[in-house]
Order: sequence, then structure tokens, then C-alpha cells
Amino acid sequence: MTTRAFAPWFDAHLDLAYLAECGRDMDAPIESAGGPHLPAAVTWPALRDAGVRFCLGTIFTEADGTDAVGYPAADAKAAAQRGRAQLARYERWAALGRVSLMPRRGVKSSADAPISLGILMENADPISSPDELEWWVSRGLVAVGPSWAKASRYAGGNSTTTGLTDIGRELIREMDRLGVVIDVSHLSDASLQQVFELTSSPVMASHSNCRSLLDPSNQRHLTDASIIEIARRGGVIGLNLYAKFLTPPGAERAPTIDDAIRHVERVCELAGHRRAAGLGSDMDGGFSAEGLPGGIRLPRSLSKLLDALASRGWSDDDIRAFACDNWLRFWGW
Repeated sequence: MTTRAFAPWFDAHLDLAYLAECGRDMDAPIESAGGPHLPAAVTWPALRDAGVRFCLGTIFTEADGTDAVGYPAADAKAAAQRGRAQLARYERWAALGRVSLMPRRGVKSSADAPISLGILMENADPISSPDELEWWVSRGLVAVGPSWAKASRYAGGNSTTTGLTDIGRELIREMDRLGVVIDVSHLSDASLQQVFELTSSPVMASHSNCRSLLDPSNQRHLTDASIIEIARRGGVIGLNLYAKFLTPPGAERAPTIDDAIRHVERVCELAGHRRAAGLGSDMDGGFSAEGLPGGIRLPRSLSKLLDALASRGWSDDDIRAFACDNWLRFWGW
């Protein structure tokens, strides 16, 4: 089977503006792009070559971070400055024709750039207050993860045990009102449970794997119960390709493509269908190409995931759904 026939890809988690802010030349060949996390995997040419035609590009900021996306914790003004700088990156790329900025969920678009991109905020601190969310939406924001691993002013992240704050609850309600998708990938268990209680809307996990196949105490990964609930709501879970998120602690071998596929099939088993699994690679999201599973070093190697699914008896339609159509269905683009 020729897997190139299954292009295009939809990658639901790429830290593109972060890479550019930290010095990556996104228009350069991958070998000379520079920037953080070398050897690199992601540039515009590398994505186009791989058939990535849709993606979610993040606005990623880190409380007390030390690089170009960091800001002092609880400093809403500084967080907003960092976030708006990344927003400006996406707007410039759209003006240059690198991407088309996509609308909110359920709104059709006539995108004509090589890559259609929705803006996903990973850590909501750049939103000064819930009342400001509408401004961000007017500039192209389609999804928000209320926290990163660290706690934000809105929610506890996966390295904490805290839940939503009072303004976090306000933000969730405002996201519902405006049709902004909640990304639950970095929420603490307490925050995620409160999100489930506050809204009946579909939610997504842009780049998460299965806790039952990993460390059962690590909140970074989704429990079986959370996977079932996300799927019940019509959500999609994006496979994270960070090698350390594919095998449990203490595994005495390098993670493989088969390890990645185990997470995909576990999601499908729990969901009871194959509509809830997609890709959220997180390539270069804090790690280099050497942090990917064996056999994948660049986006063009993603086709090996499709080969692996085919070898397990997946139909052509189900393979294409994983590569692209499940996310497109979710977003209504």
C-alpha cells in the first residue's frame, strides 16, 4: 500500500510561533533552520513536504520561563506581551501566504494557503481576563488550554494538584459562549474533572497519550475514564510523538512506532470506534528530532504510522480518518 495517498495530514499540536520566537528560521531548509531543540524537525518546507495541510499552531508561554516565551508568574501584562508577539507571528505568516488562519469550530473557510492553521493557546495567562477572550477570538484564536504543566491564573496544570480558579471558571463559561474549544491536554485531574462538570461541549486533547500504558500516577496522560468521556462528547485525542510519552518509566529500549500505535488503538478501543484518534505530534515542542520514536525524524516519516495501521488491518477510510478526517470532522472545516 502506498501511504502517500493518505495525505493530507492534520497535526493538532505544533509550537510554530514558539520556535520562531526562540530563533528558528521557519522558511529555511531543516538542516540550516537553527533555533532551539536541534536537530530540528519542523519548518514550513518540512511540513509542506510531508503533506501537512492542516494544523493547530500554538501560542505557548511559560510562567517563570527563561527563554523568549517566559514571563514572571502571575504577571498578566508580561504574559499578554509574550502571547501577542506570537499572535503577530501567525498574522505575518498569513500575510505572506504561508498559512490561512482558520475560523472557529463549525465555521467553514475558503482557505487557499498551502497550510490551513487554527491558533491554539497553550496556557491561558496571555488572556488578561475572561472579558478579553473575545478580542483574541476576533484575531483567530480557536482553542485554549487553560494551563500548561505549571498552574496558570486560570487552572492547575499537570504538575499540580489544584483545580480551576474563580476566573478559570469564568473563562470556561466565556469559551462556551464564544464557541472556543477547550484543550484539556495539560490540565490536572482536578481541573479536568471541573471542566467536565462545567460544560457539556465537545472538548479535545490536542497532544495526549494513554495513562494506562504509561505511568499511572502521571497526570500528563489521560486516564481511561477521561478518554471515554472525551470520545462520548465527540472529541478527538491527538497522539503525542514525544518518545518519553510512549513507553512506561523503566522501559529498557528505545520507543518505536509500534509503541505509538498502541496508544492510538487504546483510544479507539475505549471509544468503541475509530473517530476519536488523530495526530498531535508536538514535534520540536521542547525536544529535538532525536526525541521522536525510532523511524520518525521528520514530518515526512509520519507515513510510517499509516503503514503500521495498515499492517493491523485498518481500512483505507479509517487510516485517512486518523491522518486527517477525524480532526476535520471535529472542526467542521
